[in-house]
Formats: sequence, C-alpha cells, structure tokens
Amino acid sequence: MIVVTGGAGFIGSAFVWKLNQEGIDDVLVVDELGTSDKWRNLVGLRFADYLPKERFLKTLLEGRAPRGIQAIIHMGACSATTERDAAYLMENNYGYSCVLAEWAVENNVRLVHASSAATYGDGAMGFCDDDATTRRLRPLNMYGYSKQLFDLWALRQGLTDRIVCLKFFNVYGPNEYHKDDMRSVVNKAFHQVKAAGRVQLFKSYRNEYGHGDQVRDFVYIKDVVEVMWRLMNAPRVNGIFNLGTGRARSWNDLARAVFAALGLAPNIEYIEMPEALRDRYQYFTEARMEKLAAAGIPLTFHSLEDGVRDYVANYLNTAWPHLTQSA
Repeated sequence: MIVVTGGAGFIGSAFVWKLNQEGIDDVLVVDELGTSDKWRNLVGLRFADYLPKERFLKTLLEGRAPRGIQAIIHMGACSATTERDAAYLMENNYGYSCVLAEWAVENNVRLVHASSAATYGDGAMGFCDDDATTRRLRPLNMYGYSKQLFDLWALRQGLTDRIVCLKFFNVYGPNEYHKDDMRSVVNKAFHQVKAAGRVQLFKSYRNEYGHGDQVRDFVYIKDVVEVMWRLMNAPRVNGIFNLGTGRARSWNDLARAVFAALGLAPNIEYIEMPEALRDRYQYFTEARMEKLAAAGIPLTFHSLEDGVRDYVANYLNTAWPHLTQSA
C-alpha cells in the first residue's frame, strides 16, 4: 500500500494519478476535505480507502496502521504563503511531519516529504540545496519557516540519509483549482484572458528588471510527479533536494505562453504591486538541480511553452479539467 497524505490536494492527487498510470490502486488517501472543492481532484482516480489526517496519525500511534504500507508520500500541509496562524502551521506543517517521519523510519517505510522553495527566503543565499546552505536559510513567511523547521529537525536527527525532502519551486498544472489565490499564475492568466482578453502582471521596482521580467522556476506537475515516482522507487537516494527545472523564466514568458496556447496575440498590462509585498518580493528564483542529478535520478522537464500548452489545451480549456486515471 502507498499512503498519500494531502492526497486530495494539488500535488498529492496528481501523484495518485501517477500511481494509477503505473497500475497501482492500493492507495490510501489521507486528507482533510473540509468544505473546499478539492474532493473533485479524486473523482476518476482509483484508490483503496480514505482517512482524515488526524485519524490516520492516530492509527499509526496506536499500532493499528494499515497492513503493508510500503511508502508514505507526505504532501499534506497548509501551503498558503499568506497564512498568519503560526500555531496552526507549527502543528500542521511541522509537528505532524515529525511524528510521521519518526514512524516511517522506525517501521522501514519509504518517506517522501514536501518541503518548499519558500525556505530560501529572499534568495540572498542562493538556491543551492546542500545541507550547509539549508542550515543558514531565512524564510520570509511563516509557511516557509514551518517547512524550514522540519528540514532542520531532519538534519539534527540524522534522518536525511533515510528520507527524501523536496523543495518544490513554482509548480503549475491540473488539480490546483481549489487553491484560490494560491493557484499558479498560469491558471490565473488563463481566466484573465478568457474574461478580459488581457493578463495583468506586477510592475518591477528594480532597475535591473523590466516590468514582467521578474523570473521564477516554473515546473509542470506531470514532471514533478515523475521525479517523485522515481524517488519513491530509489530507496538509496535520500536527502534534501530541489525540485524545479533549473531554468528560470520570466512572467512575461509565462503570459506569452498562455496567449500562444490559446492562439491569441499577447496583451499584457502591468499593474502596481501592493506595497506590503514590495520589500518581500522575490525577483529571481532558480532551482539548483545538480544534487538530484548527481544522485542518479533522471530529470526531464517540459519547456514552459510545452507545459502551458498541455495544461491549457487538455485541461483548462475542457469541460473536466482534472487529472483522472484515464487521462
């Protein structure tokens, strides 16, 4: 059995889809569905059972874990960078993850855990995923800090030679629809074009960057779950790794890719950035991917244009935009 926490969320449900593509349906989905629409991500996927996140953890601690767990893909966390409830993030993102990691290691169960590129803060220390850099990072928000705390805990406990932590960069693609304002700009841009015929991007407030020329490492969800699949099946590869394409692209490039996918000429409007963001805004992110490549994990990524084209044509522009087991 493969356990996927956050299994109804963006990356989690996409990984269930990947498992289905590989012929695996002995999957336990763990999540907290609440009142959001993320349940829709599960429609059409094959899995054996569903458990709420607290009940799942209780079954582990009480020695009643489902039989035959081979791997836990721990994507369950609050991923909102704007979340201000520090106590909630400490319990949900840090404390829960520590307990799960301890159980997995004690029971010789493969663990792949979601960290985040938000741990890099303003990028002043670069984007290298070596352990020395990880220890010196200063995240800019509580979400990034909650992820950083787990990475540091895993290093202190000596667990990074037995588990995988993945620092996801700017992931986009099907099944992110429930994320509201945390949806990718690809998703937002598509709906802006459909509604108003234009895309709005933030102006630049640094001379070295033109408007819309701020850059990010955009990585397509299908590539992300492929790397996760390979890591799940490579138990000798462990540690903290970046997961991006290793090639930064501009917001202008992204907007143009959306227009191209729709067969339209670009129409980009540059708007003022909220003052609250200006001092904390990242102008450049780019994953250093040498460490994961050196570990022997094959890395093949869609170009931004190809990823956006697939997302728009085969999902956003269709009646049922979710990944399903037959997609």
